[in-house]
Amino acid sequence: MSNETETLKDNLVTHHQGSHAKISFVEGKPVAIVEATSTYIPIEEFKNVFSEIGKLVGSKKITKLIFDKRKLTVFHQPSMEWYFTEWKEQMWHKGLKTHRKILPDNKVFQQSVKIGREKIKEENPNLKFNEMDIQYKDSLQDAIDN
Repeated sequence: MSNETETLKDNLVTHHQGSHAKISFVEGKPVAIVEATSTYIPIEEFKNVFSEIGKLVGSKKITKLIFDKRKLTVFHQPSMEWYFTEWKEQMWHKGLKTHRKILPDNKVFQQSVKIGREKIKEENPNLKFNEMDIQYKDSLQDAIDN
């Protein structure tokens, strides 16, 4: 994945490769992975990638999504708002209730994510993403396992 030296005990199968992101799933487990492969994902591709994940959630009965953001350097609030208020709402009803995120080692990016998430939560206290199991992890294997 993003960290070329990371060794996984699980087998990943590529489902879709876009210009700025890659979608994989873990063989034998209900886990899908979105990996940012560039420093920024334009909103059109972002929405297409997550539409593909929605299809995987249905066909592979995915219950956990890992979003590997380690290559990102640009934070885009409108993409995050759509992701939380529309996409996650739809996925909750399809059974995707566990989310793991791997952030870049960039304090400004991490703080931007935190502020953006808090704003969305404050403005949307009754949406299902508030009930999801969302955790931040340091490695892909830890995100798969926990």
